[in-house]
Amino acid sequence: MSDENEAPFGPSSAHVARITRRRVSVVTFVVFTASSATLLMADLLWGMPLQGWNGIVLALYAVLISLVSFGASQAFFGFLVRRGRGDSCLLTRLEPAEETEDAPLGPTAIVLPIYNEDVARVYAGLRAIYHSVAATGRLEHFDFFILSDTTDPNIWIEEEVGWVELNRELNSRGRIHYRKRRHNTNAKAGNIADFCRRWGARYRYMLVLDADSIMSGETIVRLVRMLERHAGVALIQTAPVLARGETLFARILQFGMRLYSPVFLSGLNYWQQGQGNYWGHNAIVRLAPFIAHCALPELPGTAPFGGKILSHDFVEAALLQRAGWAVWMVPDIDGSYEEGPPTLIDSAQRDRRWCQGNLQHFWLLFARGLRGASRVHMALGIFSYAASLLWLTSLVLGTLLVIGFVRTGLTWVPTPGLATTFGIAAHVEIVVLVALTVLLLFGPKLLAVIDLLRQPGGAARFGGTSRVLLGVLGENLFSILLAPILMVFHAKFLVATVLGVGVRWVTQRRSSGDGTGWGVAFRTHADQTILGLIWLAAQIYYAPGLIGWMSPVLAGLVFSVPFSVLTSREAYGRAARRHGLFSIPEEIAPPPELVSVDDTLNQSRPSAVVLPDTSPDRGLFRAIFDPYVNAVHVCLLRERPGHSEEIRQYFDEVRERLLQQGPEALKPKEKLALFSDAESMAWLHAELWRRPPASLALWWREALRSSTDRVRISALA
Repeated sequence: MSDENEAPFGPSSAHVARITRRRVSVVTFVVFTASSATLLMADLLWGMPLQGWNGIVLALYAVLISLVSFGASQAFFGFLVRRGRGDSCLLTRLEPAEETEDAPLGPTAIVLPIYNEDVARVYAGLRAIYHSVAATGRLEHFDFFILSDTTDPNIWIEEEVGWVELNRELNSRGRIHYRKRRHNTNAKAGNIADFCRRWGARYRYMLVLDADSIMSGETIVRLVRMLERHAGVALIQTAPVLARGETLFARILQFGMRLYSPVFLSGLNYWQQGQGNYWGHNAIVRLAPFIAHCALPELPGTAPFGGKILSHDFVEAALLQRAGWAVWMVPDIDGSYEEGPPTLIDSAQRDRRWCQGNLQHFWLLFARGLRGASRVHMALGIFSYAASLLWLTSLVLGTLLVIGFVRTGLTWVPTPGLATTFGIAAHVEIVVLVALTVLLLFGPKLLAVIDLLRQPGGAARFGGTSRVLLGVLGENLFSILLAPILMVFHAKFLVATVLGVGVRWVTQRRSSGDGTGWGVAFRTHADQTILGLIWLAAQIYYAPGLIGWMSPVLAGLVFSVPFSVLTSREAYGRAARRHGLFSIPEEIAPPPELVSVDDTLNQSRPSAVVLPDTSPDRGLFRAIFDPYVNAVHVCLLRERPGHSEEIRQYFDEVRERLLQQGPEALKPKEKLALFSDAESMAWLHAELWRRPPASLALWWREALRSSTDRVRISALA
C-alpha cells in the first residue's frame, strides 16, 4: 500500500469528464438566467439621465443576480438529480462491494473541542454518541477525546468532575479522555492541531464534532467504512440537521433548513463531487494526509485580515485537494445533527466571526496550486457577506435614482429601449424583470416543497401537507423580515473588518435562557431601526409610490426590535410546537440519540456540596475544599519542571492572599495561574483544612459554613 501521506491515485478521465459536463451545465444556467435579467435591467436604465448612477446600479445588479442565479442553480440541478433513482454520482453509490459487517475498522478518534460550554449539554451529547456507537458492536475501534480550551474556572472544574463521573457511569476508563490545554492558541484550529501532534499517530481517522454535535453510531461506523473503501478520499463531510430548537427563531430556522436543504445539498454535490468543502464539524478525516498537508499558514499582516486563520475548515479542505486528495460531501446520510443559534442576536454574533474568517480567505484566492473548486468555495464565502453590502448599496442608490426622477419630473424611459422597439411597454418589462428576480429568489424553495410532496410519506414526516404549507408560508414571511436585518448586520460587519476592527473568540450561546430582552434588542438593532425610519420618511416625502416596492425591506428594518425579541421567546416556540407548526421529522419521530440527550438533561441532579451556582468563584472553592474534586483536578494537571525562585515567590504570595483576603483580592489571571499549578492547588487544599477558620478570610468562613449546612440538609434528606 502506498504511503498514506500521498494520494494513491488521481480522478479517472471519466470522472473528470463527468465533473466538466456538470459544471458546464451549472455555468450555462447561471449565464443564461443572470444575463437575461441583466439585459432587462440595462434596457430599463438605457437613455436615462444620471448615467454614472445608472452604471453603478446596473453593475451591482449584474453581480448580485449572478450570485442569486448560482444559488438557484443548486436547487434546480438538485431537484433534477433527485428524481427517479436519484443521483448516481453520490459517494455512497460509488462504494465498492459491501464487506462483511464484522470487517475490522481503522482506529478512529472522536474529538470534541469545547470552550466554556454548558457541561451538562456537552456530556449528554457525548453520552448519547457513546451509547449509540456501543450499540453497533464496534466500540473497540473508537476512542473519545474531550479537548478543552475552557478559561472559566467554574466550568473547568465541572468538566473534570463530569468526565470522571461519565467514565464511571459508562465503565469507559481508557476510552474517553479529557485534555485541558494550558494556552488556547489559535482557538479551535489550534486545539485540533494540538491533538494531532500528541495523539494523531495512534489513529487512522478522526471524527470532528462541535460542542452541540450529535451523531448516531451507525452513521459514524458507516463513515469509517467509507474511508476504508475509498483510499483516495481524505475527508467526508456530512450534512448535519438542525435539531432541538426551542425558541421560535430556532424552530423556524431548523424547519426551513430541514425542508429546503435536500435539494440544495444535492445540487451542491452535483457540481463539486470530490472537490467539496469542509464545515469544521460532523465530518471524518483521514489523519495522515491531514497532518501532512493541513498545517495552517499565518497570513501576512495583523488581524483582522492577517494573523491566524479563523475559518480554518475551508483552507484545510483546499490544502487536502491541492495535495491530490478528494473531499466529499454526503447529502444522503442521516444521523448527523447539530443545534442552531437560539436567537437572532446569537446568530449575528456567530456571523460576525464567520465574516472576518471568510474575508481572510481573500489572501488565499490566488495561492499557488489550489484547485478551481477551492477558489470558488472561498470566493462564495467572501461574497456571502460582501453581497449584503452590495445589496444595501444597490437599494439605496435605486431609491435615490427614483427620488431623482420624481423631483425632476422626467418620464421613466425618455428614449426608446430595446423592449419598446419590439412594442413592449416599459411597465411590462418591469413586471417581467421583477417576476424573474422573484422566481430566482423563491423558486428554489418551491422546488424543495415539490420534491418533498412527491416523495411517498414525505409530507407526513413534517406533520402533514397542510402543516408543511403553513410552515412554508410562515418561514417565507420570517425570511422576508429577517433578510434586511441580516443585510445591515453583514454590511456593518464587513465595513468593521475592512476598517481593522477584529473579533475575539467568545463562547457561543446554545440556549436562549429568557430570550432577548427589550433593552438588549434596542441597543443591538438601534441603527437598523433608525435607518429604516429615515428611509421610510424619505420615500413618504419624495416618492410615496416606491413604498409598496420597498415595503419588505422597510418592514424588516423598522420592526427589527420586536422581531428579534418575539422570535427569541421559547414560549412562542412551544406554542408553535403544540399546534404542529415548523415541525421536523427529527421532532415527530425523534432518533434515539436525540431522545437520550433530552432524557439526560431532564433528569434531576443531586445538589453538589459547593457554593450556590450564582457564586462567581464556586469552582475555585470546590477545587480547593472538596478532597475528591481537588484530587481529580491535581491529577489532571501536567507536571511542570521546578519553578524558579521568582515564580515560587509569586505563587507563595498569591496563595496567601487568596486565603487571607479571599478570591476578590485576586485578578482573573492570578486565579487561572493557581488553577494551572498542581503544587499550589494541593497546598491550598491542605492549608484550608488545616488552618483554623479565624485565620481565613470572611469569604472562606461563610463558604465553609454554607457547605456544612448543605451537607447536613443532604444527610437529613
